[in-house]
Amino acid sequence: MGTWIQAEGRGVMKLLYQLNTAFTALIVVLMSFTAFFIYSLLMDMLIQDEQRQLKARSELLVNLINDPGEKRETQLAQLLQDRNYPILLFNKSNDQIVFRTLSRETSFSWMENYEEKWIEEEVWEGQSGKYVVYDFPINSNGDQIMVMATPLNDLQSVQTEFALRMLLIFFLGLVVAIIISYFLTRRLVTPLSRLKQEVQKIERRQFHSVQPVQASGEIKEVEQSVREMAAELSRYIHSQKQFFQNASHELKTPLMSIQGYAEGIRDGVFEGPSAEKGLNVIVSETERLKKIVNEMILLAKLDSSEDVYHPERTDLINLLQQSKDRMIPLAKERQVDLKTNFDFSFYSIVDPERVLQALINIISNAIRHAESEVSIHTDVGSEEIIIKVTDDGEGISEDLLPQLFQRFIKGKEGETGLGLAISRAIIERSGGKIQASNLKEGKGAVFEIRLPRKD
Repeated sequence: MGTWIQAEGRGVMKLLYQLNTAFTALIVVLMSFTAFFIYSLLMDMLIQDEQRQLKARSELLVNLINDPGEKRETQLAQLLQDRNYPILLFNKSNDQIVFRTLSRETSFSWMENYEEKWIEEEVWEGQSGKYVVYDFPINSNGDQIMVMATPLNDLQSVQTEFALRMLLIFFLGLVVAIIISYFLTRRLVTPLSRLKQEVQKIERRQFHSVQPVQASGEIKEVEQSVREMAAELSRYIHSQKQFFQNASHELKTPLMSIQGYAEGIRDGVFEGPSAEKGLNVIVSETERLKKIVNEMILLAKLDSSEDVYHPERTDLINLLQQSKDRMIPLAKERQVDLKTNFDFSFYSIVDPERVLQALINIISNAIRHAESEVSIHTDVGSEEIIIKVTDDGEGISEDLLPQLFQRFIKGKEGETGLGLAISRAIIERSGGKIQASNLKEGKGAVFEIRLPRKD
């Protein structure tokens, strides 16, 4: 028991770890793609933002350059000195640098390669690294070009700082997600663990020990199905045990009679008329034993085999008429009036021989228990036919009624106790239903058969 509990705990923890690992891997993959996407777009966003700032600065410088005031040069020099702007102003018509705050090599390289290489680029290479640039003409002729730049290293520093903060946020988010995942998966795994324990109770046939499991969603539906399965298995096993007990009893009785008379005849106990009587009993009990065995075989085949049932388009009213005709001798023998009221047709896809056998079993059962009258009444609808066989006998005892259609359950006038069980198996195999009840007014029982229309 202790080993089983340890194995159960290991199984639960294994599933818990698997779910957490899968969820964590999914989060890591999603975060990695998101981080890579954001990191790759961040530099483009920083470059575009820096170009907008350079444009704003350029407009400020142009306003100062075009200001006719006396203090223009002083203000311009002060602004450039305070802001430390990387600036290049050159005349592309005569390749002359007018003003620069960049190194000489970088300034001449940009001027010489401006139209061939840099005019359409956002990032230019210089002697000390790369720069984000904004270039524009400052005169009407368009031959004087001002280039404003920002070292790309500054933007890369911002990018690195942002990436570090983003990694920190992602790490904290991953930790929180793992903790939440642990509690959610534990809440999911716990009902599964309980459900496994209940299933193992079913495996050990402890059906009455199966308890409900607190769960929701699909797990709750599975749990309900498991409990229904346990109840059905319990009923099935109980019915099988009862079947074997009843079967052994029913088979034992004729075998004892056969054995007793056979031994008596062999030992000379029965002679003359007594021996002949014994032989007749042996033959009679043998026939009874054969009938029980054949009906048991038929029930087993109806439950499992497809070969015993051969459906075809059949007029059920015609089967009712045939069953009535075959039961007339028994009704006359019992002095029972057999009443019917059908004179139409109703077709269904059934095995005519088997359904006829079921109807004969039901009608003969009613005749044996009736006092003076048996009525066969039909009620036809658009989708099904309802056949009611009613007798005026004592009715079915309340103790017998719930198990009337079980095997080897028989009343006072019963023969083998298999006829009604066979009838139910045939009707259900035909897609119908059968039930029995006592009449509410007066005395007697009624058997109700419902069969579907299948044209």
